[in-house]
Amino acid sequence: MNPPPIPGSEAAKELASQGKALSQKVVQEIGKVVVGMEGVTRQLLIALLTGGHVLLEGVPGVAKTTLSKAFARLLGCEFSRVQFTPDLLPSDVTGTSIFDRKANDFVLRKGPIFCQVLLADEINRAPAKTQSALLEAMQEFQVTVEGTTLPLPRPFLVMATQNPVEQEGVYRLPEAQLDRFLLRVEMGYPGHDAEVRMLRVHSQPLAELQPMFDPDTILRMQGSLNNVFGKEELMHYIVSLAEESRQHPDVLLGASPRAALCLLKCARARAVLDGRHFFTHEDVQEVALGVLGHRLIVRPEAEVEGRHVSDVVKDLLESVPVLEAQ
Repeated sequence: MNPPPIPGSEAAKELASQGKALSQKVVQEIGKVVVGMEGVTRQLLIALLTGGHVLLEGVPGVAKTTLSKAFARLLGCEFSRVQFTPDLLPSDVTGTSIFDRKANDFVLRKGPIFCQVLLADEINRAPAKTQSALLEAMQEFQVTVEGTTLPLPRPFLVMATQNPVEQEGVYRLPEAQLDRFLLRVEMGYPGHDAEVRMLRVHSQPLAELQPMFDPDTILRMQGSLNNVFGKEELMHYIVSLAEESRQHPDVLLGASPRAALCLLKCARARAVLDGRHFFTHEDVQEVALGVLGHRLIVRPEAEVEGRHVSDVVKDLLESVPVLEAQ
């Protein structure tokens, strides 16, 4: 007896076909200019499809800027980069009104945030007031300039970087702001073979990359993501992971309901990138560290004993049973 077919609308099936093509083409083209970043690229695509934002952590020189530029170029999106510094003002990011002598009136000069892919470099070097201006944009997809609220172009993706090894001159990101990032992605050094390939292709210019998609296509894909099917048992599985994190002995602050929702969105997006119109518990497990890693706060005494947030996420995935359909 054959198993029953998995439900799924035509829109979801079309999205799965588009998602697989998106993943294959973008990963392949970015590999021409940035070597060894296939996994990171897929996580950026997950954030893009869900309308979320990404926190990139890595030491200098691992191609964070090149990766973000190539990503925006392939998607046909407008790109901006802002170097966050201790003296950066909110108006330096959002824009300000300046007096135009010809018009004899104040006119709005939009800041670099009016783009579709924004690289916020070393975000934890800026003071809280400037960070809060970016926070409004990330959450509301709009900014307020001199009392006027202006919508941002869509899609809008923030890729914020912070250097984990530098401590001087850093403003720690508060938990509330960390929670606004859909994913945290750790960018380490490439492997030996990947670094050798990098030496061979390092002269490949970004200008040779041609846009393969457009913002309207991305927006349509974002609008269809909720059509990706998931069994009811998977909803209970996601909530159980969040609940278990709140009771874990090594955790001071567990996963919020927003974290559970982000797990659901990312699992759906991962399935789409694999060409499926349904997601499974494996999709949830694969995105768990990226979604929960920056949201769970490990107790200081556990950190002293060498426990890391990745150990906690591993515990959760091993202890929470995968529910089977009744």
